[in-house]
Order: sequence, then structure tokens, then C-alpha cells
Amino acid sequence: MTNLELQKMANEVRKGIVTATHAAKCGHPGGSLSAADIYTYLYFEEMNIDPKNPKMEDRDRFVLSKGHTAPGLYSALAHRGYFPVEDLTTLRKLGSYLQGHPCLQHVPGVDMSSGSLGQGISAAVGMALGARMQGKDFRVYTLIGDGESEEGQVWEACMFAGHRKLDNLCVILDYNGLQIDGKLEDVCSAEPFEDKFKAFRFHVINIDAHDFDQIRAAFKEARETKGQPTVIIAHSLKGKGVSFMEGSVDWHGKAPNDEQYAIAMADLEKVGEALCQK
Repeated sequence: MTNLELQKMANEVRKGIVTATHAAKCGHPGGSLSAADIYTYLYFEEMNIDPKNPKMEDRDRFVLSKGHTAPGLYSALAHRGYFPVEDLTTLRKLGSYLQGHPCLQHVPGVDMSSGSLGQGISAAVGMALGARMQGKDFRVYTLIGDGESEEGQVWEACMFAGHRKLDNLCVILDYNGLQIDGKLEDVCSAEPFEDKFKAFRFHVINIDAHDFDQIRAAFKEARETKGQPTVIIAHSLKGKGVSFMEGSVDWHGKAPNDEQYAIAMADLEKVGEALCQK
């Protein structure tokens, strides 16, 4: 896909996030919106996957370590064709397969159940090691949060990945600077991220998480990096695309009401119209 096509799809993914959380009257829109461009690039450009065959043996794997941003993952999966987009409105409802955190037993395209912060990256490291031991050439991607990175298990996993030189592993850090209780710098910052990852023998790439030129170049560089895992530190804006959510910690874990939903969708419609003029 071209960058313009990716921008348009990311905007649709954002509409899905807003629609799902509004319908559920709960959920985590802020961190889902900040990662929407990353989800879009992974599922529409980067990964070797087949929505018609979600369990394809040699598919690339993705683990959403910050599992509470499931609305973003679900929206990307739905728009990629894993299940109907209309099902997004069943988010968190009784009997729905789209619950608050991803479940591999019930959601097509989900490779790992996640949500206990810090644990998803460990599963991804295990998958990457497993691929090497089996002589498989699939790649493993995992998205972690900056607040999540206060968990010690994140760094244990990184220590192991660096030691084992798992160059088939790509970690993406959604660095929006906000977590449930406030700014990272006020709660318990894990900075300096770049120095920490380098200490654990990672190749480090810093990007603007909303610039598809940078996103494309970063994933290419990650694929070409040999002998060590890669981390892409994606500097993002929490709530990206929705005027009243952008940069606000208030929207970490609450849903828009009817009036706010209308404003949010109008914001995203304007973005879409502007993209269509390019």
C-alpha cells in the first residue's frame, strides 16, 4: 500500500476504535488511537499473514503486550478481513468474542492472550526462540507500552532476547508519555529507554509513530538487522486523531458518550476528507 492508502486505512481503524468503545461504554481509546498507525502498517503492509487462514503455520506473529488497547487491534483485524467490521460494536458485551483483552481461543488473528502487563513481550520472545529452534523464518512482533515498561518482566525478556541474539524479534514501544495515573515522568518513568534497550543488546530505532515514511523505513531496517533484536521506539500522541482526546490522560480508560462520539467521528471524517483531496 502507498503511504496515502495507509493513512486512509489508519483513519478507518481509528473510527473503529471510537465506535467500539462508544458502543461498549468502556474500554481504552487513548492508547489504541496512539498505536493505530503502527497496527495499520503491521497488518496491511509488514506482516506475512492470511486472514483466510489465520493459523497459517509460517505466518508472522504479533503479540499485543499492552492488551488493554485491544480496541485498536480488533479494529485493524476487522478491517483486514479477519471478522466483520460490524462486530466491533459488540466490544465487551456479554457473549461477544471481542472482550476487553485479546483472547487467542476466540478471536481470529490473535496469536496470544494478553493483558497482564509485562507478560506479552515474554511470550513474543518465546515465539521468536521457538521459530529459531524449529528452523522457521517467520518474524515476531510485539507492541509494548511505555507505562507497561515499568514492569520488571519487560526487561527480563529483553535481557534474554539480547543474549540469544533473536534478530527475528521486533519490539515496538508505543511511547505516548501517559499512563493510567498521569504522566510517565510523574508516576515512575523507565527512562532512558534508548540506553536501557542498548544495554540489553537491542538495535534501537526512534521514529514519529504517525509518519508512514519513518514507520516503513524502521521496519525495513529491523528486517535487515542481523545478530540482535530490534526495538522501534515510536513517539506517539495519546488519543491521536480525536481533538479532545489528544494528549489527555483522561482518555486512557474511558469511553466517549453520545455527544463526544459525534465530535470524535466528525474529527475523523474531516481527516478522511482531507486525505481524499490529496
